[in-house]
Amino acid sequence: MAARRLMESSEHIVLLGHTGPDGDAMGSTLAMWHVLKQMGKDAQVVYPDAYPGFFRWMPGVGESTVYKSMKEKVREIIEKADLLLCLDFNTPSRAGQIEEDIERSGARKMLLDHHLYPTKDWTLCISVPEASSTCELVYRLLVTAGMEDRLTRDVARCIYTGMMTDTGNFTYSCNDKELYYIIADLMERGIDKEQIYRDVNCNNCESRLRLTGYLLSEKMRLYPETGAAITSLSLTEKQTYKYQKGDTEGYVNKPMEIEGIFVSAFVSEDADKIKVSLRSQGDFAVNEIAEDLFGGGGHKNAAGGESYTETLEEVVSRLEAALPSYVESYRKQETEKTYSR
Repeated sequence: MAARRLMESSEHIVLLGHTGPDGDAMGSTLAMWHVLKQMGKDAQVVYPDAYPGFFRWMPGVGESTVYKSMKEKVREIIEKADLLLCLDFNTPSRAGQIEEDIERSGARKMLLDHHLYPTKDWTLCISVPEASSTCELVYRLLVTAGMEDRLTRDVARCIYTGMMTDTGNFTYSCNDKELYYIIADLMERGIDKEQIYRDVNCNNCESRLRLTGYLLSEKMRLYPETGAAITSLSLTEKQTYKYQKGDTEGYVNKPMEIEGIFVSAFVSEDADKIKVSLRSQGDFAVNEIAEDLFGGGGHKNAAGGESYTETLEEVVSRLEAALPSYVESYRKQETEKTYSR
């Protein structure tokens, strides 16, 4: 298999995740790091910026390097590399400030990802948008390449974490029955599903719970006629509640717990941009909204984008104005499907 040959023929391998590393980015990079260490490779995990505190328990995370706090070290690592293994992002720009280092590197470059429209400048590109997560692809890669013996308990824990978090604890993008055969195999290898859930979701500090309460009571706008919801937080509001990296994880899903709400947008102000996260249920495609309005993208039920020129209020207003037309178009298509049966 080409991926196995590429890894076996390399000695200094850098595993890269995207900005704002989430469970899938961290699970896939750390799982492959463990595998490569078993193969005797000089492997290094690099993240563009800090990861959320609730992932500190993940096996191997203490050996990773964050570019934002150790720029020179990361540049030295990348310059030494003969293989860059990029996981859970489809274009070097998703690696933030590391983008230039990736493109300048003379190393071979391998992509393993499940997002739409990967760029073409890869030595080897493995892109499967239908997959639930990049961690699912890591599992399939190891099995297909005849490397099942590398699936230790630590590797399995990392893989399961990414699968769990990228499906909203198995609430979307998870209807493929093979996914559950994978989970069963990971359990055979020693993972504790319940403990992983607690490690990720039950390590909140008081300020995050209070921020969640504030978001839902004061910043949630519902549009029952369109089945939509928009929540938002300014930078000042986040700072008031002692915001830490990862505190807003999952906020975009909350309004869809309300009956009749099937599309949700969460708008968050950072120091340099406005970030938009979009989620939906059923066949409503939020990746089209992300692409049309914010030059972003993603999957049908989970997508996002960014704005660098608007205020928080302007982004919210643009979403308010645009969502009804997308919902109307969707409902028209659904009606046409019904009558064509």
